[in-house]
Amino acid sequence: MAILGAHMSIAGGYHKAVERAHLRGCQCVQLFTKNNTQWRAKPITPPQARRFRATLAELAITHPIAHDSYLINLASPERSLWRKSITAFVAELRRADLLGIPYVVTHPGSYTAADEARGLRQIIRAFDEIHNRSRTLSARCLLETTAGQGTSIGWRFEHLAAILDGVQDAGRLGVCFDTCHVFAAGYPLGTRRQYNATMRAFDRIVGLERIKAFHLNDSRREFGCRVDRHAHIGQGHMGLQPFHHLLGDRRFRLIPMYLETPKGEQDGVDWDVINLRTLRELV
Repeated sequence: MAILGAHMSIAGGYHKAVERAHLRGCQCVQLFTKNNTQWRAKPITPPQARRFRATLAELAITHPIAHDSYLINLASPERSLWRKSITAFVAELRRADLLGIPYVVTHPGSYTAADEARGLRQIIRAFDEIHNRSRTLSARCLLETTAGQGTSIGWRFEHLAAILDGVQDAGRLGVCFDTCHVFAAGYPLGTRRQYNATMRAFDRIVGLERIKAFHLNDSRREFGCRVDRHAHIGQGHMGLQPFHHLLGDRRFRLIPMYLETPKGEQDGVDWDVINLRTLRELV
């Protein structure tokens, strides 16, 4: 059986994200450790961290992960933003470490006014510095597959391979595989044959053992569009088949999978509950 969960709000306290996950039937949870649209954040106090950890244990929610701020851009050619992003990401790792969260998910970055090759070099240099500044921490980074919107890096499996090959301490990096992003980037997942071909390509180029988490999202936009727009499971252009293949893949039965689908309700039922039920019916 797959380990399924969702991204939850920390409004009211970090432990509240765990409680919300439990109420919706999650087994795992993803969260932001701070406001994801701001650089600054209040320090995490020891009582907050203890309560978060205790609530995870009490409610049997496993595999907590964090997502970093959307302001961070480790591929930026602008030196001031690049350095600010490095410092901010080290802070994200420290916050995760305090909470006992093993992984922080990040989009690799966007090269903006530069080019792809320079963007990749910037990311590699950034992680070398991040690792040097976080050697005492247990929390590590997961590079998220991206849709390829604009100048973003990470939409081709070769991008991830280049980063992993270039970083000195690549053992501290893993991958978060986002279904919507991979589909939008042009990797088919629909038929069993297509799914197998895409996973073989990922294994050959990056390595399936690098995948430490999945984001489960359908796509509001068409295949290969390179636009990042999430949809409810089975209600976008992907349909149910890719999720049927993925949840039935025994290689990933111990890898946690997190919904990032739109929040809200349908007929008084929370959408996370609906999406989780849909996924479990596919297993």
